[in-house]
Amino acid sequence: MTVTVRSFAKINLGLRIGAPRADGYHELRTVYQTIGLHDVIRVRPTTGSRIEVRCADPRVPSDESNTCYRLVARALAVLKARRGFVIEIEKRLPVKGGLGGASSNAVAAMLAVEQALGKRIPANDRLRIAAEVGSDLPLFLLGGTVIGTGRGEEVYPALDLPSVTCVVAMPEIGVSTPRAFADWDAMHREDGSGDEQGTAQLTRPMASDRMLKFSHTISAWLGGLPQMLSGVPGKRSRGRAETPLLDLVRTGIENDFEQVVFPQYPALRQVKRVLTHAGASYASLSGSGSALYGLFALPRRAQKAVAALHENDIPTVVTRTLTRKQYWAKMLVSSF
Repeated sequence: MTVTVRSFAKINLGLRIGAPRADGYHELRTVYQTIGLHDVIRVRPTTGSRIEVRCADPRVPSDESNTCYRLVARALAVLKARRGFVIEIEKRLPVKGGLGGASSNAVAAMLAVEQALGKRIPANDRLRIAAEVGSDLPLFLLGGTVIGTGRGEEVYPALDLPSVTCVVAMPEIGVSTPRAFADWDAMHREDGSGDEQGTAQLTRPMASDRMLKFSHTISAWLGGLPQMLSGVPGKRSRGRAETPLLDLVRTGIENDFEQVVFPQYPALRQVKRVLTHAGASYASLSGSGSALYGLFALPRRAQKAVAALHENDIPTVVTRTLTRKQYWAKMLVSSF
């Protein structure tokens, strides 16, 4: 029996980077949002106990370093299932584009394995093993609008942002996430006194304050969503989707990675300008990039952005954000 599932992408609605932690990671605050762009994962049981990963894209590893391999191996151990599987990845999302493709692939593969075996891993164990494999994985066990804290692996379902048109630009530029974090740290060391110990004392309280401010901003925005979505007197000219978007813009949230990635890759800054000038209610780098997106209240503005980006030979697609219900309803393609 082959199980086929969609492996959806994510975008980040704001991303705040905190100070480096003792474990080498950075403390993060973000709002994840799943979108309709996806890869396709096919999982087929085989004889023996070998896990085999296949993908036509040579940039995707096929050995034990592959995220799908690592998560499925852990899942089989939890299920106490000695079975082999072939995992086929049909790649449509950019590799290392900031859309969470590899993480989403792994979660989709794990869920497909569960479907193939007719067994289900307890929810807590799912989240635990996903977090052990990578920071972005747990969000794909929730879908919709998700709050991410810790190094991004601590996830909490939020009230869903209504589905809106999303334009995703995928410039053919490779951005290294470790390099982006290193540049961020270097930028903040330069802001200090020059003495490494003194810099740590100066920047850590500042980082803590910035994280707290972001948390308060997002909490206030999310707290107002129920009222916005139920309709507010005097705002009848706005649609259900437009109102939360405009309020999100007013919070001033942004992706911290833009401060270090845009100077390195000015073309990405220009892509954001095009999205904004075309009428995006909100535009941002996703993760550390290189993918950027714009959220649009009006489809005609989205088409204007696509046309402008295509003129500059930037691969661009139109999709929609996915609510949690839509995410799970659209995931399973087939099992036969």
